[in-house]
Amino acid sequence: MMRELRVLSPTAILGYGFPMESFIEGMKRKPHVIAVDAGSTDPGPYYLGAGIPFTDETAVKRDLTIIIREARKNNIPVIIGSAGGCGGKPHVQEVVNIVKSIGKENDLLFKMAIIHAEISKELVLNKLEEGKISALYPAPVLTKREIEKTERIVGQMGIEPIIRALEEEAEVIIAGRAYDPTVFAALAVKEGYDTGLALHMGKILECASIAATPGSGSDCMFGYLGEDYFKLEPLNPIRKCTTLSVAAHTLYEKTNPYVLPGPGGVLDLQETKFEQETDNIVKVTGSKFIPSQVYTIKLEGAKKIGFRTISIAGTRDNIMISQIDSIIDEVKERVQDNFKEADYKYYLDFKVYGKDAVMGCLEAVNSINSHEIGIVIEAVADTQKIANTICSFTRSTMLHYGYSGRISTAGNLAFPYSPSDFKAGEVYEFSIYHIVEVDDPYELFPIDYIDIGET
Repeated sequence: MMRELRVLSPTAILGYGFPMESFIEGMKRKPHVIAVDAGSTDPGPYYLGAGIPFTDETAVKRDLTIIIREARKNNIPVIIGSAGGCGGKPHVQEVVNIVKSIGKENDLLFKMAIIHAEISKELVLNKLEEGKISALYPAPVLTKREIEKTERIVGQMGIEPIIRALEEEAEVIIAGRAYDPTVFAALAVKEGYDTGLALHMGKILECASIAATPGSGSDCMFGYLGEDYFKLEPLNPIRKCTTLSVAAHTLYEKTNPYVLPGPGGVLDLQETKFEQETDNIVKVTGSKFIPSQVYTIKLEGAKKIGFRTISIAGTRDNIMISQIDSIIDEVKERVQDNFKEADYKYYLDFKVYGKDAVMGCLEAVNSINSHEIGIVIEAVADTQKIANTICSFTRSTMLHYGYSGRISTAGNLAFPYSPSDFKAGEVYEFSIYHIVEVDDPYELFPIDYIDIGET
C-alpha cells in the first residue's frame, strides 16, 4: 500500500493571505509539498494585456516569505502556478524578483525553476496555418488579424513541465500560466499516484478553504492522497469540509458536472463518491483521468480596444428613478447628436445599481424597489481624450436633464467624489480563448534554472 502523500495549500490565490495559526497546523502535518495557485482569468483581460499583477506585491511577498522559509527549513518543494496572476513574462518576472529578494533577506540557498508560459505571436500564427487551433465555445474562429492585434498570449500548462522541474531537483518552482490543479498534482503523479485522483484533489486545493464551510479564500486547506482516495481537511477549527461543500466545489467553474477538460485529457467524475470520514474531513474516491488522443493546451490572449473614463453618481429622486430607462436613452441620443460632426467612435454604457447592474438583461426583477440608485457612466473610445469628452458631456447632460415631472433645478445627481470623472486608462478584451494541438506537453513551456543564494 502506498503511503499518503500530503499537500498543503495555504491560500486560494498567492497574496490573498492566510492565518499563521492555520499554516502552522499545516506544517505540523508534515506536507511533502506546499503548492499555491497565483492566478485566474476571473479579474478579466486587463491584467494579462497590460502585464500587471492583480495581487499586491507586498501581500505576495508576505505569503511567499512564510511559505519559502518553512519549506526550506523542512526540505520540501514549493510550487507556484500562474505566477503574477496571469502567468505572462512580466507577471512571472515580478514573482521571480520577489523570490530572489526573499532568498537574499533570509540567507536561503535553493534551486529555482522558472517555467515560461508566454507564447510568441509567430508561434501561434504558425499553429493557425497548420490548422492546429480551434475555438472554445463561444469564442469565434481565430484569425491572423486577431493574433496580430493581441498584446500578450499565454498557454495553460499541464503537469508535465512541473514534473520535469521536480526531476531536475528544483526546490522552488515558479510556473507561468498553468491549469489550476497541476501545481498540487505534479509531485503526486511524479511519485506514481493516480492522475485522476491527484488532479481532482488539486481541483479542490487550488481554492484552499473556499471548499470548506464557512468558506474562505484566505485560509489553508490540507490534502492527503492515497492509492485509491484523497482526503481534504481545513486547518482552521472554525471550518469543516462536508460532502456537500466538497461536491459543490467540484462543480465550480464547470459546464459539465461529470467531465472536466484539461491539458492532455479529461477528468471523469461519473463514478466519484464523497464520504464524510470525520466531522471535518471528507474522503473522495472514484475520480479518473482519461488521456486524449491529441494533447491540447488552452491559449489565452488579450488585445487593447481603447481607453476608459467613468463617472460615479447617485440619485434618490423617485421621479427620476421611475423614468431612468427613458432618461438614459434620451441622454445617449443627446450625446450622439452633439458629437455627430466629430464622428467619434465610442462606447457609452450606464450601470444602474439598484436596478439591473449585476445581471443586466438577465435580471428577473423588473421593478426598482429602492429609494435610491447608483449610476456608473462608462465611456470607452480610441483615445483617453475622446473618452474623457464623452464621459464629461454625458455626466453634465444627465446632471441637468429636464425629465417629465422634475422639481429640482440644482441637479439630478449626487457625486461622492471630486473630481467626478476618473480616467481608467487602457481597456482590454480577450481576443484569444482557444485550444492548440502540440507535439508534446513541453513544447510551449521552456524552463530556466537559477541557484538562489550562491555568490
